[in-house]
Amino acid sequence: MDGSVALLLFVVGGAAVRFEALVPGDIEIGGIFPLHEDVERNASFAPNVPRCVRRLDRGVAQALAMVDAVRRANAIPLMADANLTLGLWIKDSCSDVGTALRAVREFTRDEEDCAGPAAANATGTGRGRRPVMALIGASHSEISIAIAQQLTLRMIPQISYSSTAAILSDKSRFPAFLRTIPNDEHQTGAMARLLSAFRWSWVGVVTTDGDYGRSALDNFLSQTSGRQICVAFKSVLPGSITNQNVHAAIRQTALTISNNPKVRVIVSFAQPTLMAYLFEELKRQTLAAGDGIDAMRRVWIASDSWSSMHLEDAGEIGHVIGFHFKTGNAEQAFPSGGKASGVREGAESSPELRRFYKMLKAEKGASVEGRPEAHGDAVFSVEMAVLAVAHAAVRMCRRHDCKTPGAVQPWQLLKALWMEEFELEGTKYKFDRRGDVNLGYDVSAWGPGADARETVAEYHPQNSSFTYSGPSANKGVVSRCSSHCAPGQFKKSAEGQHTCCYECINCTENYFSNSTDMDQCLSCDTNSEWSPGGSAACIPKQMLFFCWDNGFAIVLVAFCALGIVLALLISALFFHRRQTPIVRAAGGPLSQVILYSLINSFVSALLFVGRPNSLQCKTRQVLFGVSFTVCVACILVKTLQILLAFQFNPALQAALRKLYRPYAVVAACLAVQVATCVCWLVLRSPFQRVVNQSTTLLQDCHEGSYLAFGAMLGYIALLALVCFVCAFKCRKLPHQYNEARFITFSMLLYLISWLLFIPIYVTTSGVYLPAVEMVVILISNYGILSCHFFPKCYVMLFKKDKNTLSAFRKTLYEYTSKSASSVSTSEGSDAAGAVSTSEGSDVAGAESESSGVEMKHVTPELRRGRSLRRSSSV
Repeated sequence: MDGSVALLLFVVGGAAVRFEALVPGDIEIGGIFPLHEDVERNASFAPNVPRCVRRLDRGVAQALAMVDAVRRANAIPLMADANLTLGLWIKDSCSDVGTALRAVREFTRDEEDCAGPAAANATGTGRGRRPVMALIGASHSEISIAIAQQLTLRMIPQISYSSTAAILSDKSRFPAFLRTIPNDEHQTGAMARLLSAFRWSWVGVVTTDGDYGRSALDNFLSQTSGRQICVAFKSVLPGSITNQNVHAAIRQTALTISNNPKVRVIVSFAQPTLMAYLFEELKRQTLAAGDGIDAMRRVWIASDSWSSMHLEDAGEIGHVIGFHFKTGNAEQAFPSGGKASGVREGAESSPELRRFYKMLKAEKGASVEGRPEAHGDAVFSVEMAVLAVAHAAVRMCRRHDCKTPGAVQPWQLLKALWMEEFELEGTKYKFDRRGDVNLGYDVSAWGPGADARETVAEYHPQNSSFTYSGPSANKGVVSRCSSHCAPGQFKKSAEGQHTCCYECINCTENYFSNSTDMDQCLSCDTNSEWSPGGSAACIPKQMLFFCWDNGFAIVLVAFCALGIVLALLISALFFHRRQTPIVRAAGGPLSQVILYSLINSFVSALLFVGRPNSLQCKTRQVLFGVSFTVCVACILVKTLQILLAFQFNPALQAALRKLYRPYAVVAACLAVQVATCVCWLVLRSPFQRVVNQSTTLLQDCHEGSYLAFGAMLGYIALLALVCFVCAFKCRKLPHQYNEARFITFSMLLYLISWLLFIPIYVTTSGVYLPAVEMVVILISNYGILSCHFFPKCYVMLFKKDKNTLSAFRKTLYEYTSKSASSVSTSEGSDAAGAVSTSEGSDVAGAESESSGVEMKHVTPELRRGRSLRRSSSV
């Protein structure tokens, strides 16, 4: 291509006002680049071509990169083997949709309409040019969308190097559109992931009005919606810097930023010039308010639209985190005069590149904007687009005649582009099903204290992850609407507010939060855990029961053990003195039955202590009921003996003596209680249970059927009441052997204690509920021991002289003599003086008669008493 490039470049005062390049070839490629920032607006209705203003160095670099890329593509062996050359036609869009559409109209004119002076001068012939088979461009998404709709009519492939709007990936609307960069879905997703990683949840957004700005904003909001990131404000600036409202919009945006001091991070998709104006206005308002420069500093998340702009005072605006397209070897496109390592063959031989680089060096000096790497991403994506066309053209021209004009159509080249894989700098690339090449992004950071922007990370769209290669850009910045909620609290947002603006509320009882900023508290498993209000974790519930090491339990167990020992000792004593009058008077063998029943009752009380189990729950109540029933039944027999001997009408004595059988009475009483307990165990037996309380787990026994439980206790109470009534009638007996009085007191004590037990048992709950029944059992047992056995033991041990037949006869004689003096009470007195309540008294009476003691002044009533004594002897 040496000597064949027709290049028109006019420079006036350092600003390029017109740029157009035309190079002939077998496959002609069009190029649209923003060599200028805008056009001059006029109020004329005439369709005049507006004048372009303000040169864009980045656009010029991209255009020159295309020229160099076409030159190098034509020099590769692949093109030489196919005997194929690429041509180019580059036009300036001036960052204006109308200007770009005029360029497309020229690109798509038929061949016979295209012949003219420019074409003739460019080719050196009088013939017209070939039609454009592909178009590389444009830079802005709004322009790409507009021209894509035109190119789709003829299915002319369009490859953009900078348009990132996600809508362009919709192949149903733009089937001929391709690009060598990722779309904005990946960029906004990377931004959202970055904000989430740094926990910046309260951000502002600045964008431009237009297809690109609106699409980027929508994608960003979609990406942040599921990451608990809230947008405090959205400022939309005009898409053109020549818009009459641009300065008012910038002032309002700066004011919005100042009025949101908690927003320390701002995401921007605006153009570089608008961002420069915004920074100037923000600085002006900050200083006018009397604040320092620190008040305007923020963390700015820059999209690819302005991440490469030059900032004179970057430290004043804060930190900038920019997203850039992947870059190639910038020195290959911008040689510095000497041949650097890795510079491709022919790079230094491009006079256009040398001229432009010298111009940049003269204008920018050593600034970032004047360095070759400042445009590395712009150059790389353009080179990739040219190489893609070159490889696709070779594939197409192997099957078709590309030398003859009109022999191939643009749609054939489009088909080859979708199928062909191409290589750049040793890496192979291919367009995906959406027409994109997802290379990812380089992430740079610069700010106060940084000499230049530095690449700190790479973003990989394939797995949505970052690879960090430099220092963190966080810098301790906090951008939140509300402070963190500590563990034990949850976030509560007010109605109508952002979810990021909330107050921290303590978790209620039995709820917890174990991390910061939880949306709601988690529930504890109330079956085994609990927690107080404001807890960060659940506390296991303590298992409670009336345990052996409880102080009260130790006291009660000690009384049980003492009762058992006393009962055994008394049993031994009674057995040793079984022939003495007092033992025989106490019931003889029935006394042993009472004592061992009391031992079983004490044992049943011990079963109320310790961790309960099902067998223990069933055993303790039944054992107490049966054993105490036997005890009370024996006492009832003793009471009936006294009653039969002294209180019944003599006419009934013969019939009652036939019915009176002591052991049969005990067995009958026991049978009723056993039947009650068996029905209880069969139908609804007691069982072990765990009561779930607010902070503890209470393990106790449930009685199964409280009706059966009440029937068991009620039956014992009925026997005790009968004993009490009968014994009360026989209370006036000789004091030395007065069994009836002790029976009265013990049964009264039993009835009172169990009557008190009922309300206490009903109203009491918790660990000490078993202790209530245990105390009542001990009171009942000790009442019988104290009233029935302790006085007799005292006599046997300390009053031995009174435990003889002579002493008994003397006492009986004195009582009988006293009874004879009162006829009105002779029958009761004779009964009282005759015997006590047991077998021993009858034996004593029999002894007094056999010894020949003659009682004088004996009334008929007393004789009847003696007759009854004989009949009731056991």
